[in-house]
Amino acid sequence: MYEFYPLLIVGAIISVFATAFILAYAFMKDKKEAIGFDRNMKDSEIIRRLLVYARPYAKSFILVLILMIFSIAHEIISPLILGELINTLSGEEGFELNYLFGTIAVYTVILTVSLVCTYVQSIILQKTGQRIVSNIREDLFDHIQGLSHDQLNKIPVGTLVTRVTNDTNAISITFTNIIVNLVKNCFIIVGVLTAMLLLNYMLTLMILCFVPFVVLFTIIFRKFSRRAHRRVKDGTTDINIFLSENLSGIKIIQIFNREERKKAEFDEKNQRLGRAKFGQMFVFGIFRPMVYMLYISSILCLFYLGARGYINNVEFLGQVIDAGVVVSFYSYISKFFNPIQNLAEQFNRLQATFASAEMIYKVFDIVPEVVDEPDAIELESVRGDIEFRNVWFAYVEGEWVLKDVSFKVGAGDTVAFVGSTGSGKTTILSLICRNYDIQKGEILIDGINIKKIKISSLRRHFGQMLQDVFLFSGTIRSNITLGLDNVSDDKVNAACKYVNADKFIERLPDGLDEVVRERGNNFSAGQRQLISFARTIIHKPAVMILDEATANIDTETELLIQDSLEKMMNIGTMLMVAHRLSTIQHADNIIVLSHGKIVEQGNHGELLAAKGSYYKLYSLQVEKNKLTAAN
Repeated sequence: MYEFYPLLIVGAIISVFATAFILAYAFMKDKKEAIGFDRNMKDSEIIRRLLVYARPYAKSFILVLILMIFSIAHEIISPLILGELINTLSGEEGFELNYLFGTIAVYTVILTVSLVCTYVQSIILQKTGQRIVSNIREDLFDHIQGLSHDQLNKIPVGTLVTRVTNDTNAISITFTNIIVNLVKNCFIIVGVLTAMLLLNYMLTLMILCFVPFVVLFTIIFRKFSRRAHRRVKDGTTDINIFLSENLSGIKIIQIFNREERKKAEFDEKNQRLGRAKFGQMFVFGIFRPMVYMLYISSILCLFYLGARGYINNVEFLGQVIDAGVVVSFYSYISKFFNPIQNLAEQFNRLQATFASAEMIYKVFDIVPEVVDEPDAIELESVRGDIEFRNVWFAYVEGEWVLKDVSFKVGAGDTVAFVGSTGSGKTTILSLICRNYDIQKGEILIDGINIKKIKISSLRRHFGQMLQDVFLFSGTIRSNITLGLDNVSDDKVNAACKYVNADKFIERLPDGLDEVVRERGNNFSAGQRQLISFARTIIHKPAVMILDEATANIDTETELLIQDSLEKMMNIGTMLMVAHRLSTIQHADNIIVLSHGKIVEQGNHGELLAAKGSYYKLYSLQVEKNKLTAAN
């Protein structure tokens, strides 16, 4: 019995580690809320949803599996060839040189086939994986575009950028590398076990005694790994959000000399991410050495039993262990535990993928608030009649921004909305385009409830010109056309001339091909506004929406914009919001709002004669202009 003491000592050491891990696992399950463990989506659910994208490429994956079987042939057969060769070389009868050459030739053929199959399967996987991830990225971007303004306002831009870029890249690694290697390593483990059982089943049973510990360590590692990956993912998202916001507002930071403060905030977030990554490495740094310890322990047991059997010519559980068996098993044990160690690494990366996929599907699971009704219709043309019937609206439940608002706008009319900040002017313009859905009442376009019209069809007939003009990186031409097909330079030039944008465009070195930097920061506010006017004209809207277009611009540019506005009033229905009342004196109707209600309406002359709220606002602006002129 004493000859088995070394084996018992090895078993006792492994049991101590196993007990420690079990206690850590039990503590983690009891305290998972305290340590921040948060599991919202099961692995099976994530896999099921990812397979939806993989299913169209099932034939490619089947071909990869077939190639994989051939590619692992070298892993399974080479130890048998080596063991047989050792027995032949050490045998008393000797060996023939032709046998050696034949064995080498067989080994070479197997190795060549394995390498070729591995190369081909890698090419197929890369192409297939990139197509799958491209589809996920496109669907995600399309889903984000379908979210309402209210929903987009609640999600930081940095979060969405992380989801579409970093997180989809993590999924790309899954389809191009992790999954195939997981399957490959599983095939190798099964193949190696089969070969070992055929070679010496009793010695294989000794090796299998270590497998329960591998399974136990893997289950425990899975829990800790998922938590660590989620913390890394959260930390990465926090940094992306911080950078997106602060790089966009870096001029304000510099103006108020807050660089040191922002650097301190960034350092804190960066250190938090560093600690999360350290925790991730710590978890993996514990697990892999444990698997390696099991590998070394199995090798020691093999050498111990093999040496005793070979030296003393004794059997182990009824089977003789010779030199060839020892050599083959030494190679097989390496090939058995290497895939297990690789599985640990791939499982580690798979957890990162699951964390990324979970974040992506959280965005996918956001149900768009503003959607087409089942019976929504296409609106081929619009006259421009608009009506609000007893409309109530609130951004936050119970805090009404519009209260029982009703008014009519005739086709071709110019209507202006006036009132103090927060009175609901801009909200009305957003509701007409269905950027938000109202809680009560109806909004009608040409007598049709806008909820009965497809959103894309409805917005196609509107042209919006906002105070904060957004220009995309590209050229002036691309910002005017926005990818509209079949728009000639003549049409673009005509639109620019119509709105007086041609005057500054012609002075630029490259004209319409002048480069527009991020957000158009190489143009003045007035120039950006004129470009937005040309953009609106080129899309031929039936209804134009103008929100504070003349705010914060110089007097010369304001005169150009005023002239452009007078021209555009003749195109179709125009809805305007303006604090400068001088810009809306020619409006057909002026609606005055206060605290979400209409307090009066009429044309400029009628409202002045009534001497109500509009008269007070106009008088204040006149006095202000006189004081400004005097100074």
